[in-house]
Amino acid sequence: MEADDPMFSLTVKSLCNRKVTAILTVVSIALSVALLIGVERLRTEAKNSFANTISGTDLIVGARSGPVQLLLFSVFHIGNATNNISWESYRDLATRPEIAWTIPISLGDSHRGYRVIGTSSDFFAHFQFGGKLRPELAKGKEFAELFDVVLGAEVAERLGYSLGDEVVLAHGTGEISFVKHDDRPFKVSGILKRTGTPVDKALLVSLAAIEAIHIDWRNGSPVKGHSLSVERVKQIKLTPKAVTACYVGLKSRIAVFAVQRVVNEFRQEPLLAILPGVALQELWDLIGVAESGLLIVSWFVVVVGLSAMLIALLTSLNERRREMAVLRSVGARPLHVFGLVLAESMVLTIAGAVQGCLLLYSLLIFFRPVILSEFGILITIGWFSVHELRLLGIVCLAGCLIGLIPGYRSYRYSLADGMTIRV
Repeated sequence: MEADDPMFSLTVKSLCNRKVTAILTVVSIALSVALLIGVERLRTEAKNSFANTISGTDLIVGARSGPVQLLLFSVFHIGNATNNISWESYRDLATRPEIAWTIPISLGDSHRGYRVIGTSSDFFAHFQFGGKLRPELAKGKEFAELFDVVLGAEVAERLGYSLGDEVVLAHGTGEISFVKHDDRPFKVSGILKRTGTPVDKALLVSLAAIEAIHIDWRNGSPVKGHSLSVERVKQIKLTPKAVTACYVGLKSRIAVFAVQRVVNEFRQEPLLAILPGVALQELWDLIGVAESGLLIVSWFVVVVGLSAMLIALLTSLNERRREMAVLRSVGARPLHVFGLVLAESMVLTIAGAVQGCLLLYSLLIFFRPVILSEFGILITIGWFSVHELRLLGIVCLAGCLIGLIPGYRSYRYSLADGMTIRV
């Protein structure tokens, strides 16, 4: 319908006569559309953020357990490893000709509920997320001294740390620990930019530092009366005894399955190598039930919104019988009356969809920084995807089809019925 079309003009005037009902109907549809497209956008971005938690890594190697468990503790820092990898086995793997680089990961300590990651400078050189992005320092520098620590963005923000502050690590991964390494405090040497990954909630130290704080420990507890001074510890050669896991990058991805088989059949100790992408998809399938539930709820909300429009149109028909009769008396045919009601439902649905999209983008612009800081999900403010446009099309089509019901009822109203005065 064009703007100068008599039917369009009549439709607009008819809705203006019932503007309160029309506005409420548009608001109902707008909220439904905003929720539906918002959930779809959030679901898509969450999945993309999840899949891009680690990229550019061909294999993750750890002690033999399960793929999902290995992925959880090595990438998401959830749970604990069943065993460690001996340093000798790690060096044997790292020196294989097919392997371009490795990033050792040592877990087991924490600070006020945040995980401590013992690693090497290769972490800053080779770890990737979000495609080909690497961790960048917002302030300071990488750990150069033995007791330097680099903080993730969330750790620094939530705990209020800045460069040069002292940080005392605790043994174990609990939020509250009764055993702390307070005799060897660390100094904040750098703070990372926000990545939207678990790195934001981590403290990075060197592998040598992990050895240093446990050098006078036996069987998971400090040996009383044998505490070494910091100066004495710095003079000792701190070669790691074991690491929790390692990320592996290959010279050629063609060799990924061959190297994976070598690791899984490693004779020195039982190891497991997983493909991060495959394990991430497997983990997403396990937790993807929630996203399906959200989508179902959103569709129910859309149905409720469209039902409200149907109820409003049907309710107004009895009040508009005289209006229909006047239209018939000036030459309008039953088909014109049918078209008028159908056009009203189309205008209400399209107006609601447009308002819903505007509302959604307004909310995304406002809450985007909050979602990123609280949940680590980066919401892109871009054009609608093909799937989102398809959803909008389904909503508009459903609104038009719903208009057929009151349209058909108005079509059946006769001129005599409309002019009859009912007592």
